[in-house]
Amino acid sequence: MSVKTLYLLRHGVAERTAGGRDQDRSLTAEGMAELRSTLQKAKGDEALPVWIVSSPYRRARQTAEIAASVFACRNEIVESAKLTPESDPEELWSEVRDWLDEGPVLVVAHEPLVSAASSWMVGASRVMIEFTPGTMVQIDFDAVGAEPKGVLRQIWR
Repeated sequence: MSVKTLYLLRHGVAERTAGGRDQDRSLTAEGMAELRSTLQKAKGDEALPVWIVSSPYRRARQTAEIAASVFACRNEIVESAKLTPESDPEELWSEVRDWLDEGPVLVVAHEPLVSAASSWMVGASRVMIEFTPGTMVQIDFDAVGAEPKGVLRQIWR
């Protein structure tokens, strides 16, 4: 039995816009630089996603594109409406669990989804990780069933 790896990444620091649509916010230059630094650390620790699944929000998509570049991911980024801030962990899991059979998957999403999903996937009854912008975690699974039973392996900031 091989271990299945899921990475959860909160998008980088995004601009604050008054009156604009939340889904249209872009990453800031500082957010992009911090994100690249975090992703380089993860790559140095041998984080190598094969698939990247992203929220359709602009800041998440930009984060996914930076991640694809840093990790030299050859597969196209897949967008999913099940990764928006108001989604729930079960929706995220149902969206990505089948991908895990094809290799490590990186999910790019938002708060509060990423903290709730990471806690739920490792069986915690409360939020365990503060996902500041650009935070990435690795969760490993021995099996991929309807209910995840993962182990938190790494946190990068």
